[in-house]
Amino acid sequence: MEATDKLFHELIDRAFDSLPQIHRDRVRNVAIVTADEPTPLQRQELKLHCNQTLLGLYSGIPLPQRQGREPLVPDVITLFKLPLLAESDDEAALYENIRHTLWHEVAHYYGLDHDQIHKLER
Repeated sequence: MEATDKLFHELIDRAFDSLPQIHRDRVRNVAIVTADEPTPLQRQELKLHCNQTLLGLYSGIPLPQRQGREPLVPDVITLFKLPLLAESDDEAALYENIRHTLWHEVAHYYGLDHDQIHKLER
């Protein structure tokens, strides 16, 4: 599937708006950005194998670890366009993949690890 950057960003906005308001309202000082693919350094830091796909990445200090302080630089949630497109057959599937990935990365912002996220998803 293909999507323009404009459509991709519109789907991200729509996906963020679909998250429960209580969670959206507490997301502060977080930049949501896009990149075509993870960088070689990101892949190396995450110890990803060549056959592993990364759809999104949260970089920052999760809320529970901040001790009430706001970091000087924003946390970053990166959504990787090419892997998300590769996982999607059409625009509806792309939206759902973006929404799920964004929710997953916001959950990391709230301090949840992969096991906790997967339990919530079941």
